[in-house]
Amino acid sequence: MSEGQKVFKVKGGRPLQGVIRPEGNKNEALPLLAAALLTAEPVILENVPDIEDVRQMMGIIQHLGADVSPLEGKPGHVRIHTPETPGSEIPSDLSTLLRGSVTLAGPLLARTGRVFLPRPGGDRIGRRRLDTHILALQALGAKVQIFPDGFELTAERLVGADIWLDEASVTGTENALCAAAMAEGETVIRHAASEPHVQGLCNLLVSMGVSIDGIGSNILRIKGTGGTSRLKGATHRVSPDYLEVGSFISLAAVTGGEVLIEDADLPNLRMIRQVFSRLGIETRPESDALRVPGDQTLEIVSDMGGAVPHIDDAPWPGFPADMTSVILVTATQCNGTVLIHEKMFESRLFFVDRLISMGAKIVLCDPHRAVVMGPSPLSGAVVSSPDIRAGMAMLIAALCAQGESTIQNIGQIDRGFARIDERLIKLGARIERVDA
Repeated sequence: MSEGQKVFKVKGGRPLQGVIRPEGNKNEALPLLAAALLTAEPVILENVPDIEDVRQMMGIIQHLGADVSPLEGKPGHVRIHTPETPGSEIPSDLSTLLRGSVTLAGPLLARTGRVFLPRPGGDRIGRRRLDTHILALQALGAKVQIFPDGFELTAERLVGADIWLDEASVTGTENALCAAAMAEGETVIRHAASEPHVQGLCNLLVSMGVSIDGIGSNILRIKGTGGTSRLKGATHRVSPDYLEVGSFISLAAVTGGEVLIEDADLPNLRMIRQVFSRLGIETRPESDALRVPGDQTLEIVSDMGGAVPHIDDAPWPGFPADMTSVILVTATQCNGTVLIHEKMFESRLFFVDRLISMGAKIVLCDPHRAVVMGPSPLSGAVVSSPDIRAGMAMLIAALCAQGESTIQNIGQIDRGFARIDERLIKLGARIERVDA
């Protein structure tokens, strides 16, 4: 029976204790795999997470002609080699399962001069526009034809340009970076996304021979190779997934346990730790690890004058949108009232009805805002995973609830969290993966 037909049986109410380490950042691994198509030399990626979305992307680039092989004796190490010109037709049956397939547009356009991009899939959290990608590639010289099932981009040559992105799109920035890497002359990307995974892609491209200034800022300057100088092979380590770290902070806090998170990538946790502190959750750095102490008060900190605090997402270095589901379920176990404002996607908060069915006190004001009043004792229930992040939120809720919960559609959780049941069982969680 396939993983999509299995469920988690979860018995909550037990504090999680022990040591855990985050996997590599999925949102970095996917564009790195796409960027490996830019060179005819091998690219080695380390700390690659063994998750469904990564396996889907590997399948796509293999279809395009890349040889993808794990390095024997080195878990998480993958070698990608595309000696010949890769194909330009992204298979629609695979791309519709994976939003990250959109990051192939820039590398394939730069390497082959043509790409047909089927409409990508991914989480159903609202409209996810591709305009920023298309406009950036057009600025570099691409011609675009729109079809009912996707987009065809062609370019006889790519020429550097001064580009202003109409939104700080992560994947739009990544596509523009990869195309600019092989364009003629200098490209300036303004209003660029600066998330850690965008920085990771920049660092890989630099290792491959591309000159990039402004890494980590919102203005990137790329000196393209002009298609004449071949990009080199390189080795790059995927950074730890700060979204996993945030999820582990929540799990420790709401279950009343004490957890040490190793390899926590502390510099990229400043805003996440700050937001958890507003919910009364303390975290302590220990070298490169982060400790979540047990028996915390979980007292929501009011704004000045006693006003209800407001937690909202924003482009990096603001609070990550992908953490919204986790911070919302965490707030249900904290004493006080908080407004959660998710600005980006109009369907991400629709999972709160599952939390309400478990006993949470939440008012969904509109598609973007929810008021959470806690603490609310949660009871086990039958719930489903509508997307990766909401799936993790439901797992957190089930582990702090009294009684047994059944979580359906766990394939969504597996897309973003490697062997999460096995890893949490080592912390004392009671989780079984069973047939539906």
